[in-house]
Amino acid sequence: MSVELNHTIVHARDNRESAEFFAGLLGLEITAEWGPFVAVALANGVTLDFAAIPAELITPQHYAFLVSEEEFEAAYARIRERGIEHYADPHKRQPNAINRNDGGRGVYFMDPAGHAMELITVPYGGRPGA
Repeated sequence: MSVELNHTIVHARDNRESAEFFAGLLGLEITAEWGPFVAVALANGVTLDFAAIPAELITPQHYAFLVSEEEFEAAYARIRERGIEHYADPHKRQPNAINRNDGGRGVYFMDPAGHAMELITVPYGGRPGA
């Protein structure tokens, strides 16, 4: 049997707020709600299941998403429209900018729970076979 990631739980202060933030930014939809989870499905079938927990128990994580150029452009426009702080680098040394690594573009920003989110248009190391 092949191994695939099916879902991951993303801790949030407010599961609906975080799910709506993420879905709205990337033009996705909330696909399910059950128990403490609000889920957002990605194109490869993986879901991000946002779960509300006390803020002091949240350990910030890093989530990176590979998106098309068109999806990047739309999400980056929403980032700018909403005044979301963003950076070209994970150390926050290049504010209000994007990076151009491996022939693509990337941007870092924080979600409402303090997780570091990253959008990239080309995987690190470049596209296979390129």
